[in-house]
Amino acid sequence: MTPWQDALDELVRARGRALVGYAYLLTGDAREAEDLVQDALVRTFTRGRGTREVASAEAYVRRAILTTYVDGFRRRRHWASIRHLAAVPEPTPPDGPHAGPEPVVTTRIAVQQALAVLPPRERACIVLRHFEDMTVAQVADALSLSVGTVKRYLSDATRTLEARLGPLAGDEDEVTHHDVLVTARRSR
Repeated sequence: MTPWQDALDELVRARGRALVGYAYLLTGDAREAEDLVQDALVRTFTRGRGTREVASAEAYVRRAILTTYVDGFRRRRHWASIRHLAAVPEPTPPDGPHAGPEPVVTTRIAVQQALAVLPPRERACIVLRHFEDMTVAQVADALSLSVGTVKRYLSDATRTLEARLGPLAGDEDEVTHHDVLVTARRSR
């Protein structure tokens, strides 16, 4: 095996579940998340150009997951509109008092449904900020957006999520003067 193949093998074995979990937060669907990770791996490691270090390979794959998700939103939306013609939807567990003894499941479903209504860039900002625990400046850098644009997306998405889920826990003013870094915006 070549060094990049060893790195790919180790990455999939050691961090495969984490990558699928990250993609799931963006897509809201386990199968789409697996496909998204597969596409990202192919993009990162085609023609043997992947890195030899697992940590940097994971960073490249995460970036490819995010880029593929944001860029491919229209294609997925079209497929979602015709998917019912090809497959029977999975039954969703009941919500509310009939959900059984697992309130975590009910909460997970509610968050999944609330995230599903967000536009792709708002959803990406929320996932990176709250689930990947990035600062606003890091989210802006990851998405090649200005800090102000990220703050607007986070504000709009938070309002939408609060309308569906109620007030978010620990929802103080999340952006402090320590979070904001002045950086040059990357040209596209």
